[in-house]
Amino acid sequence: MDLLRTPDDRFDDLAGFPLAPRWVEVADPDGGAAIRVATYAAGPEDAPAVLMLHGEPTWSYLYRHVVDAVVEAGLRAVAVDMVGFGRSDKPAAIADHSYARHVAWTTEVVAQVECRDVVLLGQDWGGLIGLRLVAAEPERYAGVVASNTGLPTGDHDMPAVWWQFRKAVEKAQVLDVGRLVASGCARGLADADRTAYDAPFPDETFKAGPRAMPLLVPTRPDDPETERNRAAWEALGRYEKPFLVAFADSDPITGAMGPVLRGHVPGAAGREHPTITDAGHFLQEDAGAELGRVVGAFAGGLPH
Repeated sequence: MDLLRTPDDRFDDLAGFPLAPRWVEVADPDGGAAIRVATYAAGPEDAPAVLMLHGEPTWSYLYRHVVDAVVEAGLRAVAVDMVGFGRSDKPAAIADHSYARHVAWTTEVVAQVECRDVVLLGQDWGGLIGLRLVAAEPERYAGVVASNTGLPTGDHDMPAVWWQFRKAVEKAQVLDVGRLVASGCARGLADADRTAYDAPFPDETFKAGPRAMPLLVPTRPDDPETERNRAAWEALGRYEKPFLVAFADSDPITGAMGPVLRGHVPGAAGREHPTITDAGHFLQEDAGAELGRVVGAFAGGLPH
């Protein structure tokens, strides 16, 4: 596949995100050059870790306030830019992206990141991918925080607002990534932060990832990933390690999945699950410090 690489100077002087990338490589399934993936780490190297996975159309910048709070709790914070997003290499064609490939790529990344007692924190596609990882390798994770996410199989229709989002992405001649992120924030988004979300994409040729991801969500029972998601959902129904559901109060896309996850995963039973108030789909922007404190308390309180 053809790969694009965002120039480094696009990421100069981003407010509140001083972390330098740590590079790992994953395989091109077409047999081409290795794909470079950006990871970030902060906090004590020997501390239990929180692995943060973002979604569409963001990158690890989304977790900057969460990272700060997790590190303040004495934990290690690790974040990953999905292939096609952030500083990671960007396959140039929409067809280069598939749900299965993103699961495989993220699995490769996690295997290369040095951390222990890992709690996975997944939001949006970070959960669609991350929950698949947990179902496949439950022994690798000490616990899970699911935040504004789910594991769709296509057996139930997506909300109308999600279909509106998908159509907007499909039809846009110029995909305004910063505006998309702002539309998912309940408290607004500063111009400097919009600039940070636009930074990975110098022009439209770099945006195959953001354009592809809405097309990859299973929306019908015969989707290529439906059976794998059903199998993962069944596996999560047997997951007894600590599982926290930390959703926002104002996300029309994933809000209905909160109680479903709480009721399905055994590790969620008997646990107090917080609702982050005055927060939208991108609750890391609206209430990142609060989410970080919730995650830090949860991860720090686990037996290690």
